[in-house]
Parts: sequence; structure tokens; C-alpha cells
Amino acid sequence: MGDTGDTRPVYQRIADDLRRQIDEGTLTVGARIPSRSELKRAYEASDQTVDRAVRVLKSAGYAEGQFGRGVFVADRAPVGTLLRSTGAVDSPFAARIAALGRETGSAVVWEATSSTAPVPERIARRLGIEPEARGVCTQYEYLADRRPVQLATSWEPLEITEGTDVVFPERGPYARRGVRGRLAAIGIRVVRAVELVGARPATSPEAESLGCSPGQCVTAVERTHYDADNRAVETSDIVVRADRWRLEYGITFTA
Repeated sequence: MGDTGDTRPVYQRIADDLRRQIDEGTLTVGARIPSRSELKRAYEASDQTVDRAVRVLKSAGYAEGQFGRGVFVADRAPVGTLLRSTGAVDSPFAARIAALGRETGSAVVWEATSSTAPVPERIARRLGIEPEARGVCTQYEYLADRRPVQLATSWEPLEITEGTDVVFPERGPYARRGVRGRLAAIGIRVVRAVELVGARPATSPEAESLGCSPGQCVTAVERTHYDADNRAVETSDIVVRADRWRLEYGITFTA
């Protein structure tokens, strides 16, 4: 089936051909991808070449394996939109979820674990503190309608909150009040947040938590809160599946 003038590697030609069939609807969501033996015959390719082509499809989110059954076309339609706003950036999660362009009443539940640890160098740079200084690390996992939505890892310098009621974001009398609400309780006024949005492959632990394949594209947001003295008081890494969720930012123009 190959074009002798095509210089692409064979595995890439197979992956591109299958991807085209999926995009055009020849292979629909839930349809079984041809087996290894079928692909070997159709493309006159080796086991390794066919397996590599299928891995490319999985990494791109076009296919997913089902243990003992085979590989099937994945549903890549966006689930909805995570709406970011002035209120939303105060916490690691968007304030509202919209599905198919309409706001939903989907209940968002999350689990959070906090611990104190030395701050990694890249986080220390974002917080403007010395590497290995102590910080509070809080890891979040969010679900809506029992589906994984978002992961977030938040860091705060321990020197700011140590000995207060707001050391751990999800514990104590100010739990779940967001960065501004918690820090206001100890006299710190948070005035702005900056978010940097990018894309990268999912790590194996992220893929397992988000229900996708390792290497599949995720949207990664670096968000940092600053106080009135322009001091970074919190920074987070937020991760969502790029093929399932979009981020929406409202921009208000002032006179």
C-alpha cells in the first residue's frame, strides 16, 4: 500500500493512514483498530513497525488499548471548558465548568495531600527563594462526574505561613478559602496572579491519573500569586488533558 516516492518511515505512514481514516470517519469512535497481523499484511511491515505505529496513535490520543480485547478508536471530542476568571485563579481549579458551551452543575470533588519538603530549584526560582528552603507542597486531584479533570501541585514558602492556622491549604479554620482568603487571615494581601500556559507530553503518573496514554499532549499551566509587595506567595503546576478540556479566559477591558 506504500507510495515508493514517500520518504516517511513506514511506521509513520501507517499511523498517518489510520489517523486519516479516523478523522474522515471510516474508523469511528469505539471501532477496533486492525490487529497486528492485519496491519502487517496490509502494509507489508514487521511486528516492530506496526507496534510503533499503534503507539504513535495512542500517544496522540487517537486510540486506546483495552486489556485482552485490542486497540480501539478513542473519543477525542472535548468534554467541556474550564473557565478561568479573577475568582478562578485564586484556587488551583477553575471556578466553573462549561460543557458544550453551556455551564453545567457538575459537582467537582477533589482530594488533597499536603506535606513540608525542600523546595525544588525550579519552584524556588518562581517563588524567589533559596533552593532547598522549606515549603508546603499540596497535591490535588480533581474529578467531575467521576471523570478525572485536573491535577495540580501547589507550593508555598513555609517561612510565610509557619506557626499560623493557614499552613496547610486544606486543613484548619481557613481550609478551602483559596490563596487570597487564607493569606488575608494572617495579614497578607494577595493582589494578582500570573498564568503561563503551555503544552507538553504527559508523564506516566499523570497519564494514569488523567486516564490517557503516556506521552499524550496535556495543557500545563504555571500559576503564581503575588502580594502587594510583588512577592511570590504561592505557585502551582496545573495539568489537564489537552484533547478533552479547553481553558477559557475572560478579559475585561477597563477605561
